[in-house]
Amino acid sequence: MSNATTATSGATPDLDVRIVSKRFGAHLAVDRVSFAVQRGSFFAILGPSGCGKTTLLRMIAGFIQPDDGAIAIGGRDMARVAPNRRPVNMVFQHLALFPMMSVVQNVAFGLARRGVGRAERLRRAEAMLERVGLAGAGGKRTDELSGGQRQRVAIARSLVLEPTLLLLDEPLGALDLKLREHMKLELKQLQSAFGTTFVYITHDQSEALVLSDHVAVMNHGRFEQLGPPQELYYSPVTSFVAGFVGANNRLAGKARSVEGALVELETRGGWVVQARRPGSLSAGADVEAFIRPEAATLGRTPAELPPGQAAHSGEVVSLLFDGANSVVLLRETTSGFELRIALPQTGAFADLQPGARVYFSFDPQRVTCFPAEAARA
Repeated sequence: MSNATTATSGATPDLDVRIVSKRFGAHLAVDRVSFAVQRGSFFAILGPSGCGKTTLLRMIAGFIQPDDGAIAIGGRDMARVAPNRRPVNMVFQHLALFPMMSVVQNVAFGLARRGVGRAERLRRAEAMLERVGLAGAGGKRTDELSGGQRQRVAIARSLVLEPTLLLLDEPLGALDLKLREHMKLELKQLQSAFGTTFVYITHDQSEALVLSDHVAVMNHGRFEQLGPPQELYYSPVTSFVAGFVGANNRLAGKARSVEGALVELETRGGWVVQARRPGSLSAGADVEAFIRPEAATLGRTPAELPPGQAAHSGEVVSLLFDGANSVVLLRETTSGFELRIALPQTGAFADLQPGARVYFSFDPQRVTCFPAEAARA
């Protein structure tokens, strides 16, 4: 596991978290986490429920004090700075809009708390509503708006205060699937337009991968890997990251041989697969491999597969329609292992039927192998 930092430039990061820990009784919720977030970036913390990500966000906001470590925002240490004095604002999953207030009054609320005069705060609130695409909606009640519009009101209410950081705690979790997909694009566009640094926590890998410049995958209070979304997806460094980020086929076996960065593993049923190994691994070790559904190539004959890749045979068990792709469930001939392969709806295999015999191969660089003990952990 690693607690890394984002790539740094010469500028002072908007957020600098150094060896921060937090306990609740015997439970270590956050375990010596360190990272930095550069100005104007979109940073996501991705992990399952209970991994410590909300606790970490609340420490940044000042609602919880760390037991150890330091948090600096804009180069200033936050140890003695109260939550209402920090240059941050927070958007919660349930938004916490005031139903008795109009939309513009909701947006202007924080400015009123800061003593900004009525005319000025209404002017700034209306200008902010225009920037988030809600011009003319200021006089409406919040219950007259759609879910996506209420989301934009909550963001406008936070951004009008010009925070250094905008903290977002599962902000799309209460939305239905279609609206959630739409709001992912809106959030990305808003962050780019304003240039405000976003720190976003989620358990939804799609949100993290689509929205973020950098993603930290959190598990049991620590960062397992931190990097650009593409790096986490294609080059996971721990079995947890490989299994948590993106869909995978998980294959257990024993390392038959290790040559350089490649390992050849054999399953209990005798199926042999090549994979890359991110860390140290010895021949004879129990291992688990993670194979992306889109990493496979199908062919009617072995000759149709890419040269240099080992050919495997299998039988089509079933096909699942999944929008742009089909998910093909294959049963490998030697071991009986069933794996999912993603295929486009059109092309040479559009007429594939259950029971068909096919051949398939993997690029070993797209198959990642870890010691089985680490994978179980």
